[in-house]
Amino acid sequence: MPDVRPRRSVLYMPGANTRALEKARTLPADALIFDLEDAVAPDAKEAARDNVVAAAKSKAYGKREIVIRCNGLGTAWGKADVAAIAGSGADAILVPKVESAADVAAIVSLLDAAGAPASMAVWAMMETPKGMLRAEEVAGSHKRLTLFVMGTNDLVKDMRARHTPMRLPLITALGLGMLAARAHGLTILDGVYNDIQDTDGFRDLCRQGLEMGFDGKTLIHPSQVEPCNEIFAPSEAELAMAGKIVTAFKAAQAEGKGVVTVDGRMIENLHVEQAERALAMAAAIKELQAA
Repeated sequence: MPDVRPRRSVLYMPGANTRALEKARTLPADALIFDLEDAVAPDAKEAARDNVVAAAKSKAYGKREIVIRCNGLGTAWGKADVAAIAGSGADAILVPKVESAADVAAIVSLLDAAGAPASMAVWAMMETPKGMLRAEEVAGSHKRLTLFVMGTNDLVKDMRARHTPMRLPLITALGLGMLAARAHGLTILDGVYNDIQDTDGFRDLCRQGLEMGFDGKTLIHPSQVEPCNEIFAPSEAELAMAGKIVTAFKAAQAEGKGVVTVDGRMIENLHVEQAERALAMAAAIKELQAA
């Protein structure tokens, strides 16, 4: 089966709020982003950096993936953030407003200089028009880069667009990000949903993101975690069909047959790959939940 890691729900946690960082230990999010950028006021940046590094080093979050979002390299805090994150034990660094391969190279250079382990990944916020137009360049820029996060709020602002239920103003940008990520084997996460009280609207956007191919969604409130987990996980019906497909295909191969049908559907290799991925994801989710 393919090696997969659940990233259905990826929750931002403000780095200046130590109580929130502690609460995050009990939340069922697949991954946590400790934020040093948008969620932290300028006079709290350095204290927040200390908070998130200590939290990451604590290893108190089970098997959840821990990511730290730094401030931009052009700010007064960016380079110090990267140096601190390099030694934090976090799984990845999330970099805001990535617009070129050179931006990725600059982050990688700083991580290497600070002694970051080879296992520390770079995640890129794709949130500007220039970044989206260079998405393919960014996606293939370095082996440390493993994931795109769509920054839909900043994109809407820069495009002078509007947040709409169907997100038509964003479809081109989302598609460019998706194509670039898949072309280079990256994971890609959908952007946040701002209206915490609108549970129906949130679920609709999760379903739209799933249909578009996103691996999961970034979140701004703990109440969004469970519905996001539900929607981005393979359903019982999908898993039942996946099991049928894999079993039938293996039986056909054992008999020397190249063609198999399941419930009236012609099954090809691509369907088997999709089925195996769904089964692997379900197993990975179960393992994460048991931790």
